[in-house]
Amino acid sequence: MQTGAVHLKGPEDLDVDMLTLKAPGAGDLVVDVTHSGISTGTEKLFWSGRMPPFPGMGYPLVPGYEAAGEVVEAAPGTGYRPGDHVFVPGADCYEGAFGLFGGASSRLVTKASRVCRIDAGFGAEGALLALAATARHAMAGLDKAVPDLIVGHGVLGRLLARLTIAAGAPAPTVWEIQPGRATGAEGYTVIHPDDDPRRDYRAIYDASGDAGLLDTLIGRLARGGEVVLAGFYPQPLSFGFPVAFMKEARLRVAAEWTHEDLTATRALVESGVLSLCGLITHKVQASAAQQAYRTAFNDPDCLKMILNWKDAA
Repeated sequence: MQTGAVHLKGPEDLDVDMLTLKAPGAGDLVVDVTHSGISTGTEKLFWSGRMPPFPGMGYPLVPGYEAAGEVVEAAPGTGYRPGDHVFVPGADCYEGAFGLFGGASSRLVTKASRVCRIDAGFGAEGALLALAATARHAMAGLDKAVPDLIVGHGVLGRLLARLTIAAGAPAPTVWEIQPGRATGAEGYTVIHPDDDPRRDYRAIYDASGDAGLLDTLIGRLARGGEVVLAGFYPQPLSFGFPVAFMKEARLRVAAEWTHEDLTATRALVESGVLSLCGLITHKVQASAAQQAYRTAFNDPDCLKMILNWKDAA
């Protein structure tokens, strides 16, 4: 089988090319992707060539870990059948190209154990499930405080805020420096950090990915407070010790979501507790991927870019 896929041959060298798929085996599904999202964190680092050494990294590669589609073939015993709609967090299924993360493709082959069944009504929003699961993973579990300050009003920041409210916690404050991104708050306040006098936050979640903010965030903590790094940081992180010492600050790194986060988040969306509405600002046909990636990474008004693969097979 062959498929059209986003093919990143080197930094900023990207096209939609025909690639050969590895043959499906036991436990595999073949999925026709309807929509895939472009990550402005990790994918931007691969696209720009600034990603630090990472297991499985290399060019050429197929990016993308946010894909929604329909099962067209299912191996016996997988529990899936043709016609099922699924979220796919990428796939390593291409001959001659790394599948890192491998979701930006019109068709892919993946282990059934990696996917998550979703309602067909999700449409393009089904591709957002990984980001929602990332937000849930950062917040869920023992000894984790919900945020009272979120830094960055992109998609991840908005999901963190929505999950905080859904948990019944007080509405968080959200910092945003881009005027075009300050809108769209649902039940919480978005302000410029210069307009915020508070220095007693108990839990600050950074969704900006800006490593240079760490000293500022530590200075805004209450004594014993915590900074949660929810973004991805390509450069080494550092902070001044004296302020952190006086604050008795704690630092936590939020890791990748688990399958449990994925299924729990799907349930929140399907029950109406968590909304994914209003997060997708741009949709283009997959054939226009070259410009779509540039827009996603360079246009501050682009919260989430979605590639439409429906007519690309």
